[in-house]
Amino acid sequence: QVHLTESGGASVQAGGSLRLSCTYSPYKDDKSCVAWFRQAPGKDREGVAKISLYLGSISYGDFVKGRFALSPDYAKNTVYLDMSNLKEEDTAMYFCAADLGKWCAGQWPRSYWGQGTQVTVSS
Repeated sequence: QVHLTESGGASVQAGGSLRLSCTYSPYKDDKSCVAWFRQAPGKDREGVAKISLYLGSISYGDFVKGRFALSPDYAKNTVYLDMSNLKEEDTAMYFCAADLGKWCAGQWPRSYWGQGTQVTVSS
């Protein structure tokens, strides 16, 4: 089992930047996949970025187009999502999710979820 805590959401103007943090509790599995999702009002939840922890393999949702960057800090048990050139359409609740016991390997994790952090981008 793993607990996930998101932070860093805020209200920003279009063109601005934010850093979101996903802190995960210690776990024993040697394989894990951690991801950021987002869900805007009235829309489906979509995958933003994911990483196979300690393997280091990172991939992004098709819409990211180089504006977001995911990075781990293993000493702090944290995965960061750095977002730049934010647009109004990036407004959403951002969630951290994880699977244990397996790498991402073409799938998005859905076993464990955090409570989310709100990002609001205004023009």
